[in-house]
Amino acid sequence: MRFEMTIAGIAAFLAQGGTVEQVVRETYRRIAECPDPAIWISLRPQEDVLAEARELDRSASPRRPLHGVPFAIKDNIDLAGLQTTAACPDFAYEPQHDAPVVARLRSEGALAIGKTNMDQFAMGLVGTRSPYGAPHCVFNRDYISGGSSSGSAVAVARGLAAFSLGTDTAGSGRVPAAFNNIVGMKPTLGALSSRGVTPACRSLDCVSIFAVSCEEAMKILEIASAYDDDDPFSRVARPRRLSEVPKVGVVPPDQQEFYADEAMKACYRRALDRAAELGWETVEIDFSPFAEAARALYGGPRVAERLAALETSLTAFADRFDPAVREIAESGRSYSAADAFRAGYELADLKRRAEREWRKVDVLMLPTTPSIYRIADVMADPIRLNARLGHYTNFVNLLDCAAVAVPAGFSPLGLPFGVSIVGPAWSDADLARYADQLHRHLSPNYGLHLTALPKTAPKPGDGQVLLAVVGAHLRDQPLHWQLADRNARFVGRACTNAHYRLYALDTAPPKPGLVRDPDFIGGGIEVEIFSLDFEAFGSFVAEVPPPLAIGNVSLEDGSNVKGFVCESAALSNACEITGYGGWRAYLSDRPATRAQASA
Repeated sequence: MRFEMTIAGIAAFLAQGGTVEQVVRETYRRIAECPDPAIWISLRPQEDVLAEARELDRSASPRRPLHGVPFAIKDNIDLAGLQTTAACPDFAYEPQHDAPVVARLRSEGALAIGKTNMDQFAMGLVGTRSPYGAPHCVFNRDYISGGSSSGSAVAVARGLAAFSLGTDTAGSGRVPAAFNNIVGMKPTLGALSSRGVTPACRSLDCVSIFAVSCEEAMKILEIASAYDDDDPFSRVARPRRLSEVPKVGVVPPDQQEFYADEAMKACYRRALDRAAELGWETVEIDFSPFAEAARALYGGPRVAERLAALETSLTAFADRFDPAVREIAESGRSYSAADAFRAGYELADLKRRAEREWRKVDVLMLPTTPSIYRIADVMADPIRLNARLGHYTNFVNLLDCAAVAVPAGFSPLGLPFGVSIVGPAWSDADLARYADQLHRHLSPNYGLHLTALPKTAPKPGDGQVLLAVVGAHLRDQPLHWQLADRNARFVGRACTNAHYRLYALDTAPPKPGLVRDPDFIGGGIEVEIFSLDFEAFGSFVAEVPPPLAIGNVSLEDGSNVKGFVCESAALSNACEITGYGGWRAYLSDRPATRAQASA
């Protein structure tokens, strides 16, 4: 049983006859054999998840977007039936309900597997501040996994979950993504409900997403996001569109900070060079307001918000806290209300200075982290090294930005490097589009095994319809002019799911007939996808002659598009050519047929 532990990989496996029960059994087998025991704090009993899987397998309803997809949840987010510990056993409680963000994902068919390890109370970027152990970088066990969403990132990088939820206040959803060669998406503040999430810095806390690609992360965001009237920090979405090709702000050499890590500095320089190959214009900006905001998150009165979240627990069991977490939270006691107001004025000034830089560019392209450290070094110097990791991440929520971290290659030591695309609030969709382009250009793989990224699913433009063609309307075939005359845009090649047969119809000239057979499992049929506006699509459909028609065609990634289908009555004298996998392959093996088709 082989499948890629991705949303697309599981959809393809199920389309070829696999079952959700098989997916779940394989997931638990991988978890049992994983050499890193610190990834999970708690797991749901396998039989409970298998019961959900069998229910999905029995269901006659159309498959939902996350049908049978296993996912992991950071242990500061509520999952009914398992304790929420925030990596502090004395704090633990058992929630009666899923957090809304978890409930939305489960309602679309996703299977919650368990709760992942984290820096205690989400206070840390290192992944070492937990009584449940320290997960390690999947490429070198001597190095940190990053945090605070340590287990959530490692679970995806090791193929134990197709995606996971983390939280991100200062970089906790991006730093571990960079250290484990996966995507970390930090949405706009308030896009995802934070109800049912243990607060760390409540006004800045954000549920984040780990996935193998930006496209899959964006799919999770679209499903999970919703305004929550019971969450005072939830916001009504106001999507913001950016340029088709971005103007990218970069850190000038004299403001770059890598703490003497020349290998990571070279990785950033190389990533900038590769970004230029995409046609992106890079513009050096003044990074100082962003850097000053990053330092203000922990270096001033704002740390008192951490104390506000933890004060009750500190009073009850301070001696059970991780020493570094306790030291940070207790430092909030040294600031006054007047200090907090002054910090607010300073932040307002930094925002205004940052706005001047935003006028020059669409997005920022930054190193996700300046360096990566050994676990032993972090344990010996936990505060200083942790602070370094937030140099390029801490400011994002303070300045109300969205960000996506993507893999960007490896240093000569074989350690992963990542870059982040940062943009203004509500630019999440365009950020994901830019970041996906960059990921596929810089380092088109993910996770421990450097697996190739899933193919991108075809997408229509605004006011457009996607159409799959299989025969005479393919590019270079005799009827393609009917699409060209309607200004159809070629989107790409794709493949149907496994339940389609292809026939050469008894017509002159020969045409193929695509037929869905739910009892058949094959290799799929190659198609080409075009995008047409509604008017052009309507006029095109009007010209399609019987026995062909335009219906719904299911692709191997689980999506559906309009496409050519064939009436079953036309198959009596037809020749099945499914084994060729597509019309072009059939024609290339039949010279006489090809000549007829071109006549």
